[in-house]
Amino acid sequence: MQTSILIVEDDMAIREMIAFSLTREGYDTIKAASGNEALEHINNIRPDLIIIDWGLPDLTGIQLIEIIRRDDLIKDVPIIMLTARGEESDKVKGLDTGADDYLTKPASIRELLARVKAHLRRSHGFEESQILSFKEIIMDTNAHQVKIKDNEINLSLTEFKLLKLFLQNPQKLLAREHILNHVWGRNAFVEDRTVDVHILRLRKALKPLQYDKLIQTIRGVGYKLAEI
Repeated sequence: MQTSILIVEDDMAIREMIAFSLTREGYDTIKAASGNEALEHINNIRPDLIIIDWGLPDLTGIQLIEIIRRDDLIKDVPIIMLTARGEESDKVKGLDTGADDYLTKPASIRELLARVKAHLRRSHGFEESQILSFKEIIMDTNAHQVKIKDNEINLSLTEFKLLKLFLQNPQKLLAREHILNHVWGRNAFVEDRTVDVHILRLRKALKPLQYDKLIQTIRGVGYKLAEI
């Protein structure tokens, strides 16, 4: 699987230059011009590394890092801050918030590429595979991979989070509020109906192999992963 890098930068010229350089090195690049656009991408794919500018038009880079570091599924993704803010206090704040590295603009592309390679090498070297399973559903959380009977199942990041929560709590009734808190976060403004919609999508992804019925609806309460 190709290594993916999310670039969060509101300056289009800088964003495209970084993307071009990374693509030329063989990386798959995902581009976002704002914090909220970055979160939309993260909801669908787990990047291997994220490059974040401080000054974004909606969230600040610091706020975006705080959100990422609270998310169990992506909290360990390496983050490089690339920003014009060069004061020592800014660097300290960025690193203390959760950035793994801090580069001040204008930074050379060669230095950025070197640091990207170093952080990817370090993160891949220390990853330990975490396997969750139920019946013949097997999830590798670090590889972001789900297989049923050796068939790989394609899931969005939200669907992946949902299935992960079920696999961590087999045979247990999960109330909608519990699911909302653990998948979207306690401070997210998400309606209960959103849970139902994503459960339907997860079931649709599992249906070709007849595993959709393992996610059972407990009317008026929530859902549980259980044998039929």
